[in-house]
Amino acid sequence: MHVSDEAEAPARDGDFELVTLRNGSRAVRHRGHGEVMHPSVGPWQEARALYVDQSRLAERLQVEGPPLCVWDVGLGAGTNAVAALTCARDLGARQRRDLEVVSFEIDLAPLRLALADAQGFGFLQPFAAAGKALLDGECWSEGRSRWRLHLGDAMQLWQREGATADLIFFDPFSPVSNPALWTPASFTLLRAHAREDGDGCTLFTYSAATPTRVALLLSGFYVGTGIASGMKKETTVAATRRDLLELPLDARWLARWERSTAQAPHGLSLCEDIRKAVRAHRQF
Repeated sequence: MHVSDEAEAPARDGDFELVTLRNGSRAVRHRGHGEVMHPSVGPWQEARALYVDQSRLAERLQVEGPPLCVWDVGLGAGTNAVAALTCARDLGARQRRDLEVVSFEIDLAPLRLALADAQGFGFLQPFAAAGKALLDGECWSEGRSRWRLHLGDAMQLWQREGATADLIFFDPFSPVSNPALWTPASFTLLRAHAREDGDGCTLFTYSAATPTRVALLLSGFYVGTGIASGMKKETTVAATRRDLLELPLDARWLARWERSTAQAPHGLSLCEDIRKAVRAHRQF
């Protein structure tokens, strides 16, 4: 993470503040644990590359079918959700199916900060009315796109949510700062909402940590390598079917895992049952 010093105190809202990255991008930082949202390349670049482009969202929206539902886990400043909505808006008449973005967030301070900084978060401004609608507790729609927010503890919300996800943009704070959302229990709840029929469901996240991948495997996902992002040489993609992954983890990864000192998933201690479950996963 590279953050420049500010000449004046940055804008603040509750536990969050605005900062300027060394590349000039504005970002949101948590004042408690210090994590910055999208710290390496800036929020807009990462949202487009890691989530929208890698998921082939534009391609999917140009194929007729039922509404395509994107679960946006960790709304934050709204960057990933707005990147998806921007993709749909840019398609214009070429959009052949509805887009439904369902965001999950426990604190709306980052969104308020970003919307108030029109210069620093200019990419949000075309959807400022949408963001303000969410802040007011309302849903937003335009043409064939809709955006709604579930506010509160994500795992509790998932237990009540009835919708099925086609794509999951998984972007909460890291396992160090937000450990509960990275456990097998959390991913199991997500897996229960992942679409099984049609094109299945694919999840994208910035974490490439072995415990993250083990947690995803234990929850029933197939897991693969995602694109590089900023300082990260690779990220992670998970899916309901192995054939949806361009670079699935293979026997070589399993051999490295066997030698790793980080074999356990987030939130659990390593035991023989975990070892057996990973070795027996249908992916391998």
